[in-house]
Amino acid sequence: MSNQEEAVASEAGDDTQPQKLELQVQIDKKSACERHITVEIGRESIERYFENALKELMPKAAVPGFRLGRAPRKLVETRFRKDVSEQVKGSLLMDSLSQVSTEHELSPISEPDFDPLSVNIPDEGPMKFEFDIEVRPEFDLPNWKGLAIDRPVREFTDADVDVQLKNLLAGQGQLTPHDGPAAAGDFVSLKITAKSGDEVLSETTHEGVCVRKTLSFHDATLEGFEKLIVGAKAGDKRTAEVEISENAANEAFRGKKVSLEFEVLDVKKLELPEMTPEFLQSVGGFESEADMRDTVRKALERRLKYHQQQQARKQILGALTVAANWDLPPELLKRQAGREFERSVLELRRSGFNEAEIRAHGNQLMQNSRESTAKSLKEHFVLERIAEQEKIEAVASDYEDEVALIAEQSGESVRRVRAQIEKRGMMDTLHNQIIERKAIDQILADAKFKDTPYSLELPTTEAIDMAVAGGTPASDIPEAENAGESPYKHGGETTTTTKQS
Repeated sequence: MSNQEEAVASEAGDDTQPQKLELQVQIDKKSACERHITVEIGRESIERYFENALKELMPKAAVPGFRLGRAPRKLVETRFRKDVSEQVKGSLLMDSLSQVSTEHELSPISEPDFDPLSVNIPDEGPMKFEFDIEVRPEFDLPNWKGLAIDRPVREFTDADVDVQLKNLLAGQGQLTPHDGPAAAGDFVSLKITAKSGDEVLSETTHEGVCVRKTLSFHDATLEGFEKLIVGAKAGDKRTAEVEISENAANEAFRGKKVSLEFEVLDVKKLELPEMTPEFLQSVGGFESEADMRDTVRKALERRLKYHQQQQARKQILGALTVAANWDLPPELLKRQAGREFERSVLELRRSGFNEAEIRAHGNQLMQNSRESTAKSLKEHFVLERIAEQEKIEAVASDYEDEVALIAEQSGESVRRVRAQIEKRGMMDTLHNQIIERKAIDQILADAKFKDTPYSLELPTTEAIDMAVAGGTPASDIPEAENAGESPYKHGGETTTTTKQS
C-alpha cells in the first residue's frame, strides 16, 4: 500500500473498504439465465496480492542463516513466492468473482462452472480466466397491485363432513373378501405387467388399489380404469394401453405406447369401523364422535384455504408471467425438478392432504416434470422480485410455523420433522415456500376479490408406486412416518407397495 493509500486508510478507520481489483470483464449473454464471463485481472492487482501474502509470511519465514522472521524482504520473496502462489490465486479468484457479481448485478442462482486448477498466474501480464454461470433473468416487474381475483368459498355442512369422514375412515377400515364382480369403490388386488411386444418392462405381483376413475403411475396415466375393472372377478384379466410421458425415467420409451395386463387376484369390500370410544381414542385421542367431526371440519377448512391460495396463485402468476417467455436452460430445469417436487409435497402435507392424495399429485408432477418445473421457476423469479421490492423476508418463527403444521398433519414430533427436512437438504425449499407465500399474501392484500362457489370433490385418482416403462424416477415423494404402509387391511395383514428399480 502506498503512503497516500495508508493515509486514506488511517483517516477512514475500520470502515475502510478493501481496495478493488483492477478488472476487465466481458459478459456474453447465452440465454435469459446463462452468462459466459471472461475476467482479466491487472498485473498491479496481482502484485499487490503477492505483496500482502509475503508481508503476512515475513514474521514466520524460516530462512537458513537468519533468525525466524529476520530474513531480508527480497530473500523471502525469492524463496517463498512460488509457495504462496496458490494462496494468492485462490484469493484473486474469490475476490474477483465477488466483485464481478456485485458490480454487474448478476444475481447468480448457481455456482460458477469452471475448474480453478486450470487457472494459472502468469509470470508477466494479466491473469485471465472464464466461466459459465446461471443467473436470475432480467425482466420488468409487471403491475401487481389491485389485481382482480376469483376466490372459492364454501360454508361446510354436516353432509360435507359426512363425506369427508367416510373418506378418512376408509384408511382405517377392514377389507372383507367378495366373491362377486368388482364395483366402483371396491378394492382389488392386482398383478400388473407392463410390456412392449414380448418384452416385460415392469411388473408388480400384488398391488392393492381402489377401483377409481383413473390409475396413476410415475410415468403414465390410465384413464377409464374404473370402467376397465368394474365387473371383473378373481382370476379375470384385463388389458389396456398407456402412453409413456415425455419425462419418463426410461428415455427409450418416452412418447411410446405400452400395453398393461391386469390380473385380478381378489376383490374386497370395505367395511368402515364403528365409532366406538376405543376406536376414537386409537385414531386421534378423540373424546367423542363430535370431537372427531370438529377436527374433520377444520381439515376441510384448511383444504379450502389451500385451494384459495392455489387459485389465487394461478390467477396472480398467470397475469404476472404473461411476458415471462424466456427459455430456461435444460440443466437448470433438470436440477430444479426435485426441489419443485419436494416443495409441492411440503405444501400439500401442511394443508392436510393424506399420503395417497399426495402420491397421486406426485405422479402427475413426475409425468410433466419439465413443464411444471419451468412454470414454477418463472413464477418463483417473479415472486422473489416482489419480495425484494417489498422487503419480505423469512424469519425464524416462519420456519417454526411451517414445521409445526407439517408435524401436526403427519402425526410426528416437531423435532423429528425438522430433522427430516434438514437431513434431506430441504431448508432452502422451505425458505422459498415461505417467501413465495408471503409475497402472494402481499399481493392478495392489495387485490380485489370476487367470491365463487367451491365444489367439494372426492378423490377420483388412485396412484401407485410403479414406473410402467421401468427405470428409477428422478424424484420420489419424501414420506411421512409409516406412510409406506397401505391403508388397505386384509384380515389383519397389510399389503405394501412394490417398488420398481
